[in-house]
Amino acid sequence: MKLLNRVKELRAKHNFTQTMLAEAVGVTRQTIVALEKGSYVPSLLLAMKIARTFHLTVEEIFYSEDEEE
Repeated sequence: MKLLNRVKELRAKHNFTQTMLAEAVGVTRQTIVALEKGSYVPSLLLAMKIARTFHLTVEEIFYSEDEEE
């Protein structure tokens, strides 16, 4: 099972650069790049920080391949 996310979509919608989002959640820009590419699975704490940044729940951003529409 693969974990997918809407981080790139949400970041663009909120006019955040990768650097801005990285600074907001306390990681490097490279972490955001890897997350958006799907090659990095975030910790629960990082997922919660990202969700809080976009004012969404973790489940609204991160989902399993099985849940893909």
